[in-house]
Amino acid sequence: MALEKDPAAEIQELTHRINYLNFQYYQNSVSEVTDYEFDMMLERLQQLEQQHPELRQSNSPTMRVGGTITKSFKTVYHKYPMLSLSNTYSEEDLREFDKRVRKVVGDEVEYVCEQKFDGVAISLTYENGSFVQGATRGDGTRGDDITANVRTIRDIPLQVHGQDFPDLFEVRGEVFLPLQVFEQLNVEREEAGEQLLANPRNAASGTLKQQDSAIVASRRLGCFSYGFMSSSNPFDTHSESLQAIQKWGFKVSDTWRKCTSIDKVLEYITEWEGKRHELPIATDGVVVKVNSYALQEELGYTSKSPRWAIAYKYPAMSAVSRLLEIRYQVGRTGAVTPVAHMEPVLLAGTVVKRASVHNANEIQRLDLRLGDIVFVEKGGEIIPKITGVDFSQRPADAIPIEYPTHCPACGTLLIRAEGEANFYCPNDEGCAPQIQAKLEHFISRKAMNIEGIGPETIEQLYRTGLVRNAADLYDLRFEQLIELERMGEKSVNNILEGLQKSKEAPFDRVLFALGIRFVGSTVAKKLAEHFPDIEALRSAIYEELIAVNEIGDRIAQSLLQYFSEPEHQQLIERLKAAGLNFKFESTAPEMESDRLTGKTFVISGVFESVSRDELQRIITSHGGKVVSSISAKLSYLVAGDKMGPSKLEKATKLGITILSEDQFLEMVNS
Repeated sequence: MALEKDPAAEIQELTHRINYLNFQYYQNSVSEVTDYEFDMMLERLQQLEQQHPELRQSNSPTMRVGGTITKSFKTVYHKYPMLSLSNTYSEEDLREFDKRVRKVVGDEVEYVCEQKFDGVAISLTYENGSFVQGATRGDGTRGDDITANVRTIRDIPLQVHGQDFPDLFEVRGEVFLPLQVFEQLNVEREEAGEQLLANPRNAASGTLKQQDSAIVASRRLGCFSYGFMSSSNPFDTHSESLQAIQKWGFKVSDTWRKCTSIDKVLEYITEWEGKRHELPIATDGVVVKVNSYALQEELGYTSKSPRWAIAYKYPAMSAVSRLLEIRYQVGRTGAVTPVAHMEPVLLAGTVVKRASVHNANEIQRLDLRLGDIVFVEKGGEIIPKITGVDFSQRPADAIPIEYPTHCPACGTLLIRAEGEANFYCPNDEGCAPQIQAKLEHFISRKAMNIEGIGPETIEQLYRTGLVRNAADLYDLRFEQLIELERMGEKSVNNILEGLQKSKEAPFDRVLFALGIRFVGSTVAKKLAEHFPDIEALRSAIYEELIAVNEIGDRIAQSLLQYFSEPEHQQLIERLKAAGLNFKFESTAPEMESDRLTGKTFVISGVFESVSRDELQRIITSHGGKVVSSISAKLSYLVAGDKMGPSKLEKATKLGITILSEDQFLEMVNS
């Protein structure tokens, strides 16, 4: 009979092995094991850490999935100030910079050129090879401690590889949201009726300040490291340090280059002006640094920036065109968005015919008129936008733009909520673009994932009158579908099989598929985990909704509005009758004890040291039960910060025992 492994030894072995495999995969693009084998190792490590939390290492690879809840970010002071760089837009300024450098250190000077990535600067501190702190730039002297969120970024090693590193050192880097992830994120936000993110940099910055590190992990941030600092610097040059930190496990962009003269620097800048658009991250220039650390020290600093580095900024990608018309698109949530249609113009290597104008306020601010010559830019933003008007070329017959008062699709009077920039069509049950967009959202991959049905099929089903809402999809019959154009027997069977299979979708995806405004996939998952079924959710009051982590006033009001409308209540009943899953089904955790058997708990508020999910897991793993509402039969209310006042009042009236986070954990561990 094989002896059971010592938990401490097994945790150490798994941690070392997973860290090594992560290094091979993310730094060397080598997969030594299958995805399944890797997932099994990670799952085993998670199990061991749950059973033996005292053995969990601070930089365990399980930290990559996030889950830490932070109510506030403490301020930390930078050991080495994070100064800004002087900017230039001209060759003359670069040559002048070179002259100043050579005047101080002589003509024997070498430069390193690096892409200036459009992300968020970050400071990473390591002690004895272990990651101990991640901080934002802040004001350059002090920033925010975002260590828990940084641990989820896979390009940042939690444990440095090798042995040849100082006991204490710092690496500087640029955290970014890959363009592909940014585009997908905006698609999801549009589906949820949320305001689109302006550019990847803003998205990365906002993600790093999320209070729930699990959300940060889901965003798949990247990080390019570009700087090394230590009081015992073992390197003579910046280029040597880049090679070393890459060997230690940091992600270093391979776009940097050593240049022996300012002419070589200018060649690099010219070469990358076009090539940079092929990178997975937005860039806006080139950073030029003196390579030698000794020469850097000799050159020194001004009060704001180093004298040994400068940033060359590429001019914004812009073009000039004539505005032909403004068309108004009606989205799934009823938002009416103006889109500018222009004469075709070449911009950043592509022919552009359309540009964003955002909303009525922007049209008024720009004083746009039909026939105007407009300036179009494509900087950090993915979609071109109109940034201004050449008033000197405004034709005498330019027509002022009047924003429509009624929906361009169905004629309903538009409304504008207080504090919002967009106009909305409230006719969500009779406006064709809204209905079709809702149906397309319902069948989409992240929602019900109904195979065999695409946007063209939705358009056909709507046009023929067979489908007007999501519940109608589940009433479709073979004899109805086979009569449609371009519908063969195989296509019909695929549709019916896809509809049947979609009934297996879990509660959170069904909830997301309903298309409730501001309820994206992440919010839907949190709601499904908090409320056991649709009945508990739609009967929840405002205070109970905002007590859910990440659910604020706007989302709560949207949920209350949605569930108050009879047509939505009827839709849910029909979908329930069709067999869709409106109940949360969690995987039962491994039982650790029976000390909470027979006890019921309500969890409410935000917690400091553990997430709500972890609290729920602890309760159920010790035999307890988590419920969503307070009654006389409830055993305990576990109360965190910002909990709903109505729950506290009701629990007090009923004499329910109220536990703080520390009291609950002490009760479980005693």
